[in-house]
Amino acid sequence: MNARQVALQVLSIMAIVSTTFMIYKGLSLALNTESPIVVVLSGSMRPGFDRGDLLVLSLPPNDPVDVNDICVFKLPGRDVPIVHRVIKLHDDEIISVATGKQYLLTKGDNNPRDDRGLYDYKQMWINREHVVGKVKGFVPYVGMLTILMNDYPWLKFAVLGAIGLFVLVNRE
Repeated sequence: MNARQVALQVLSIMAIVSTTFMIYKGLSLALNTESPIVVVLSGSMRPGFDRGDLLVLSLPPNDPVDVNDICVFKLPGRDVPIVHRVIKLHDDEIISVATGKQYLLTKGDNNPRDDRGLYDYKQMWINREHVVGKVKGFVPYVGMLTILMNDYPWLKFAVLGAIGLFVLVNRE
C-alpha cells in the first residue's frame, strides 16, 4: 500500500467522521435542542419505550410543556438524561408571566411513584430549563449497540478495531 492510498483512506475516514458530526449538529439546530437523539437506558417507560429505543427530540422555543408530554430532562449533578412523562404542571402566574418559568412533575410510566425521589433533596418540581426536549418520535432497539458498548467496554474497542481493520483491508 503506497502513501497515496493511505492518505486517501485517512481522508475518507475523516470525511465520514466530520459528516456524522455535521448531521448531528444540523439536527440540533433544526430541532432546537442540544441533544436531538437519545437512547432509552432503562425500562421505566415501558410499554411505550423499551431499553435501547432511539428517541428523536425537539424543543420549539415557544412551545410550552403540557401534561402527558414525554420529556427528556437533565438534572444538575447527574450525567445521564431521564426520559419520563409530565404528570403535573405548576405555573406560578406572577412568576411565569414575568420570567417564563414553568415547573413540572414527572414520572416513568412503569414506575409506581413520581420522580421526586430523583430530584435534589427537598425539591418538589423541576424547572422547564432542565428539559432537553420533548419526544417527537422513536426507532425501536436501534440504540442497543450503545447500551452494549457502555455495559461491556471491551466491545467498544472490538467494534472500533473491526472498523479500522475493514478500512485498512478494503482497497478501492
